[in-house]
Amino acid sequence: MTTCDYRPGLEGVPATQSSISYVDGKEGILEYRGIRIGDIAQHSSFLETAYLLIWGGLPTHHELQAFEHQVQYHRRLKYRIRDMMKCFPESGHPMDALQACAAALGLFHSRRALEDPTYVQDAVVRLIAKIPTMVAAFALMRKGNDPVQPRDDLSYAANFLYMLNEQEPDPLAARIFDVCLILHAEHTINASTFSAMVTASTLTDPYAVVASAVGTLAGPLHGGANEEVIAMLKEIGSVENVRPYIDARIANKEKIMGFGHRVYKVKDPRAETLQRLAEQLFDKEGRDAYYDIALELELVVKEKLGHKGIYPNVDFYSGLVYRKLGIPTDLFTPIFAIARVAGWLAHWKEQIGKNRIFRPTQIYEGPHDQRYVPLENRLQLWEKQP
Repeated sequence: MTTCDYRPGLEGVPATQSSISYVDGKEGILEYRGIRIGDIAQHSSFLETAYLLIWGGLPTHHELQAFEHQVQYHRRLKYRIRDMMKCFPESGHPMDALQACAAALGLFHSRRALEDPTYVQDAVVRLIAKIPTMVAAFALMRKGNDPVQPRDDLSYAANFLYMLNEQEPDPLAARIFDVCLILHAEHTINASTFSAMVTASTLTDPYAVVASAVGTLAGPLHGGANEEVIAMLKEIGSVENVRPYIDARIANKEKIMGFGHRVYKVKDPRAETLQRLAEQLFDKEGRDAYYDIALELELVVKEKLGHKGIYPNVDFYSGLVYRKLGIPTDLFTPIFAIARVAGWLAHWKEQIGKNRIFRPTQIYEGPHDQRYVPLENRLQLWEKQP
């Protein structure tokens, strides 16, 4: 291998062969198992989408009903995990709490019977069922409140919103949140999914796989961007400030949060759907200044940077939707994890089905044949150096 083979960040280097999802960044296409994301968002539910991603096809009515019942049954947390969460610092970020809880879940189910279909099925169900409960529980417990127990009569999305404040959500809010989960469920080999695949390739348990992916998603260059979008809108403050703000960012060659994507050179198709959801929500609940700033921001960025293929990505409108739903800003990325666990598990299952441990190489740039200097001579050696 020569230095010309090296690509920072492995950009464009195929890491696997997969049939889970497909992206065409030039045409703005995203497909789950060959189905366009717009069709899935319009007609499906998150749990049906998770089934599609993980098991490879749309379920029958009986299969979906059984899967929904299994997830519903496993929503509750073991009291030892709740007790562990009580010891977490109140100032801790929810993503750190989620990573710890996902890993701890593996302590109770650490058999690692990866060739047993029942073990695989149970692991999938437990993680999809319990991750939302963990996020909601920590959100309340860090304030000194007891967690709200799940309600079996509510849908997956409605139940999560209910667990945040013990108020049953409006049906439109629940449906919009469910679509948000669908849009975030999978997106080929991004950083957290690659992290999940590398961890899976060691044949460890799926709880460790998800915990490693959560840790990767927590980084601001991956999952934290929608939090930064809200901070940016707050900093801009008004529609009149948008253009000078963008001019200053461009002049200083600074990133504009929520815009641009490594893959998409047109507007992210998920952003298209999220914008429509935001409009529905604001039409019913009333517009606010942040939404007006966001609309102006998109127009100005398109005018100035559209020729470079910089358009809104999925993070730009998701934060606005979550904020309107009354969700705290630091829960935005954990919600991303609630959705993306479906994609992580799909890649976990695909990886162990054709496994080979990841072992990339490197290009060494250091010296050779260096002399070992005994400890007593090192200070003398350093003093001689210029």
